[in-house]
Amino acid sequence: MCRRRRGSVRKHEGVHDANSTAPERLIRAVGLVRFVDRRLLLVRADYQAAFYLPGGKIDPGETEVQALHREVREELGVGLVGAGFLGRYVTDAVGQGDGVQVELICYTGELDGAPEPAAEIAELAWCTREEYAAHEVTAPAIVALFADLDPA
Repeated sequence: MCRRRRGSVRKHEGVHDANSTAPERLIRAVGLVRFVDRRLLLVRADYQAAFYLPGGKIDPGETEVQALHREVREELGVGLVGAGFLGRYVTDAVGQGDGVQVELICYTGELDGAPEPAAEIAELAWCTREEYAAHEVTAPAIVALFADLDPA
């Protein structure tokens, strides 16, 4: 069981190639990859069924790292110390309809305090790969991330 607190996959090392079988719609988002004791920090928004990485969409004029810092502060109520690029995952977007994909741009970093659910976050969880796989709804990008970083 995940430690919870209430309140088709391609990995890309570089930039998304718009000329390669581009989806009808691509949502670009940043996410924080934070493991502690083989458990990944995940959040669930009050309007979603699946758990995702803390993070979100990049606002116009923001860099990826600026968006990550803003989203972590908004969703977890703590600051982010540093941000190291990890990789990109392009997968089907859960609950967004046919033809919609998400490009999840992953960074690692430390938190400057204990995370708590904030803003639209209904629940925070620390999950192992196996615990996440047991959820009723999973995000393909998170499944791929676990497969890359925590091989069975």
